[in-house]
Amino acid sequence: MAPLRPERAVSAAVKLCIFLLTALALWTALPGAVRCDSGSLSRRVGEDRAFDAGGAERGSPADAGSASRFKRATSWDKQMSLISSSFVLKGDATHNQAMVHWTGENSSVILILTKYYHADSTKVLESSLWRSTDYGTTYTKLNLMPGSTIVVTSFYICPTNKKKVVMVGSSINERDQMLFISTDEGSSFQRQAVAFTPETVIFHPKEEDKLLAYCKDGRLFASTDLGFKWTLLQERVTKDKIFWSVFGVDSDPDLVHMEMQDSSGGYLYVTCLIQNCSDKMVTAQFLGKIDHNSLLVQDDYIFVKVTTGNRTKHYVSFRRNEFVQMRFPKYALPKDVQIVSTDESQVLLALQEWYQSDTFNLYQSDSQGVYYSMILENVRSTKQPEENVLIDILEVRGVKGVFLANQKIDGKVTTLITYNKGRTWEPLAPPTTDINGKPVSCKVPDCHLHLHLRWADNPYVSGTVHTKDSAPGLIMGAGNLGTKLVEYKEEMYITSDCGKTWRQVFEQEHHILYLDHGGVIVAIKDTSIPLKILKFSIDEGRTWNTHNFTSTSVFVDGLLSEPGDETLVMTVFGHISYRSDWELVKVDFRQSFSRQCTESDYESWQLTDLQGERCIMGQERTFRKRKETSFCIKGKNYTSALTTKPCQCTDKDFICDYGFERSYTEGDRCFPDFWYDPESPPENCHLGQNYESSTGYRKVISNTCEGGLNNQQSSQQHSCPLLPPRGLKVAIKGQMLAVAPGDDVTFIVHQEQGDTSSTKYQVDLGDGVRTIYQNLTVTDEPIQHRYENPGIYKVTVKAENVAGHDEATMYIQVTDPLQEVHLEAVPIARRNHEVNLTAVVLPTNANLTVFYWWLGESLKPKLTLQNSLLTRFPESGEVSVTVQASNGRSMVQDTKTVRVYDNFKVIPLSFSRNLDRFNPNIPEWRDDIGQVVTKLLIKTTGVPQDSLVTVVNPGLPTTADLYVLPLDNKPAKGSIFVDKRIPAVAQAFNDKNISFMVRGGLRVLVMLADPNAGYHGTAGGPGVWALAVIFLISIIGTGSFILYKFKRKLPGNRNIYAQMHNEKEQEMTSPVNHSEDTQHIIQGEEFIDDDLDSQTLGNHSGVILSINSRELHGYLSS
Repeated sequence: MAPLRPERAVSAAVKLCIFLLTALALWTALPGAVRCDSGSLSRRVGEDRAFDAGGAERGSPADAGSASRFKRATSWDKQMSLISSSFVLKGDATHNQAMVHWTGENSSVILILTKYYHADSTKVLESSLWRSTDYGTTYTKLNLMPGSTIVVTSFYICPTNKKKVVMVGSSINERDQMLFISTDEGSSFQRQAVAFTPETVIFHPKEEDKLLAYCKDGRLFASTDLGFKWTLLQERVTKDKIFWSVFGVDSDPDLVHMEMQDSSGGYLYVTCLIQNCSDKMVTAQFLGKIDHNSLLVQDDYIFVKVTTGNRTKHYVSFRRNEFVQMRFPKYALPKDVQIVSTDESQVLLALQEWYQSDTFNLYQSDSQGVYYSMILENVRSTKQPEENVLIDILEVRGVKGVFLANQKIDGKVTTLITYNKGRTWEPLAPPTTDINGKPVSCKVPDCHLHLHLRWADNPYVSGTVHTKDSAPGLIMGAGNLGTKLVEYKEEMYITSDCGKTWRQVFEQEHHILYLDHGGVIVAIKDTSIPLKILKFSIDEGRTWNTHNFTSTSVFVDGLLSEPGDETLVMTVFGHISYRSDWELVKVDFRQSFSRQCTESDYESWQLTDLQGERCIMGQERTFRKRKETSFCIKGKNYTSALTTKPCQCTDKDFICDYGFERSYTEGDRCFPDFWYDPESPPENCHLGQNYESSTGYRKVISNTCEGGLNNQQSSQQHSCPLLPPRGLKVAIKGQMLAVAPGDDVTFIVHQEQGDTSSTKYQVDLGDGVRTIYQNLTVTDEPIQHRYENPGIYKVTVKAENVAGHDEATMYIQVTDPLQEVHLEAVPIARRNHEVNLTAVVLPTNANLTVFYWWLGESLKPKLTLQNSLLTRFPESGEVSVTVQASNGRSMVQDTKTVRVYDNFKVIPLSFSRNLDRFNPNIPEWRDDIGQVVTKLLIKTTGVPQDSLVTVVNPGLPTTADLYVLPLDNKPAKGSIFVDKRIPAVAQAFNDKNISFMVRGGLRVLVMLADPNAGYHGTAGGPGVWALAVIFLISIIGTGSFILYKFKRKLPGNRNIYAQMHNEKEQEMTSPVNHSEDTQHIIQGEEFIDDDLDSQTLGNHSGVILSINSRELHGYLSS
């Protein structure tokens, strides 16, 4: 529904006979032409020539040309007697949307539903229903439930019986959903409560009491009694992808085609009968899943598409036969496909190839919709909201085979016309004179007429080009003269001979309405200002008259006429101002014509193309039209077609066949593409059958020429040879390559080329099951199997006949879904040292698991097939490590944080052997034991909590590593410190103070893994050397003081730095001996001895001293 007033613009939709009327965002920018390429209703503000009631122009020169155009119109005033009547829908000023319907032919009943649509809540808050029984002269407001406030959101009219109307409504609070059903054009309604909220109601195209109702939640209901009783058909149905059976094609009228989502989230094309549509009774018509929103059922054809990887394949079913892949030129590589038409047993579609962005190529199919040939390149396209695409192609109604298209090349858009379904295209010839009768400067071949080919979003106004089935040859459109189409130029042109000659009629775009088979043309200016004048012509636009349809100017929202081509009554919809009530103006032309036309009132005209060729689509066609001098009604029984005469076939009756391209530089002939072999048999050619090799030409479908030239006569009959199998493929239904043990697996075998009827297929399922099939790929018996044990299975299919063989292989992974992954990572790591990360996966027998490792803030994971990773951390600080494990069926993840330091100490620990009996070797147990040890140490020694971390190592015997971390607090400048944490920790272990209880009352003792590692500073240990250094510093300091006192200055004073480095430590998840790496001099807040006076110059896992002696430096270095 498109908004009539300013809440917001919504795309219009036509639901069968029901139309939605809309207005614009601001009252100063209300109705006008619709710019489809902008995706919303857009009105232009501009001036055009206006006519007063007497027909005189205001603001335009009164030259001879304009006078002659309206001279005859003055004589019409004596005969034309137009009756206008206006009616205001009182009380609906706030309503900003309306639905209007004229119930049927020869009916005087009009129904109007006005609504207040709230854009923010996307709900209808108020509504009113009005009914007229006198062609719109007066209206009565209906009260569907006296005493209750009901909100009606939409109504639907039966296409085969316009008297039957179904309205969708609810209580004001939306708690009660209901339908209002009428069988007498809305004269009376029966209320029917329903347990669902219908979003769309679809009448059966032939049987008037059968309905489908779609809900927003995806549920689909059916009724066989006009909506009084409903049955749930299916859930998870795709909106707008529901189709009733097609008469003459589907065997059962109760069949419903639909696209629905299965339990795995994929989409299927299924059918069912409305009497029983349970899951067991639903029939999948396409083997495998299809793309979302890809199902289309139209006439003889059904279309779906399937995307795998970055390739999309399009499939078609002709008259409900099996689906066949649609064959486009091999390297077209379509990005998008839009179906244009499917009438006359042929598909016309627009295909966007891989190199195109805002254009499509136009293709025409064979009768089955399988093989496609290009008929026009680079047709302009425009993308609309919700991914809708508009293609600038228009089928001219009333004359078969005639199309208009806008071609865009190098940014230049030109309008072309074809009379033979795309065999040849030509630019439109410009008119010889302008609107005032003066010669135009536009001359071919440098200048032509170009038309905008846009559809209107508002169904109550015409698009930029207007044609009608009952008015053949009459085309009226907006465009311009020049070398290309100009977007802002929208002059109005008309032709009455199907595009051969044109006349300009207005300088600005108008909305057009054809009455009485085109015998009366009504035009209302497309403008943003209020109007009260309409223009009309009874001589195919040669002269025009004006009529004041209302005394007060209104903003025109739309035009509507009585259904049927013979009508002479129309209604203008509008409003005086933004907040005014709706105003409906009835304009009746019936009193102006005193009689029905007779045969003497008509004259004949013959259809020709721009070159004057009479044989079009294989026949000469003659039509009739009313004479300019006749003043009569064509009426209900009028027929425009007069005679047809078959023609002999010529080259113009043939297009290039599939695989061929036309070369206009080499005699306008069709040549095979480099990738196509005309002599090769078709894919469905079986031994014993015959096929014709293509000559490169095929007759245009629906072309009725006889005799003459036959470009196909040189084609030869061939017997289908026995072809070897080629392109053999095996896949799993649902496209899964990983399944769980015990799952039912369905294998599908496909063969692209070669004979299938005489081919044997040997199938090896990889687990010892082997079988042989005959004629496998053309039967409906898929290969079903069940794997009981996990593993990797190689599935092989070998196809063989007398002519040759082919083989296809696939690997299927049978595995249980992953349940959990635990990341084993040391919580403490040294910067730029190797760290081992390990992922422990459950279940442990999972095969072909891929691991994704995210380190720090990087968005690019590292991938491994092993469950471990060696890495380094280049920066200090906390680093987040995440591992994801995937086996094709599931994915699990775990995250740990690693603290990275420049230096720290590691003390290996061991436990009394009785702990091994209770070690389940799982991460949670190890974490708990490590936390217990750390807490005991902190309590016993008083060491700061943040400086100790105990990590229990995997495996047996049970061991652990105690990490002693550097403290954040730095000692005061000018002092040297000794870290007493390690001696304190070692003392706690040596005193056997660290123990805990396990199950059964057993006490577990925690010990140093190497008690003799020298944690107390024993002889030969680093502590001894540190004390020696301190002692030497004291001696040197004393000596320096004495020398200073007696000899004020010592010559050659030097500053020399000496460093003591500990050996590098290797970090492992398994126990290692760190006895030689352990120091006593470690910083600690409560363990600093500041009795010594020296300077600490840095922290390099040792002590840096400032000394004044070259000899001492050399001594320490040694």
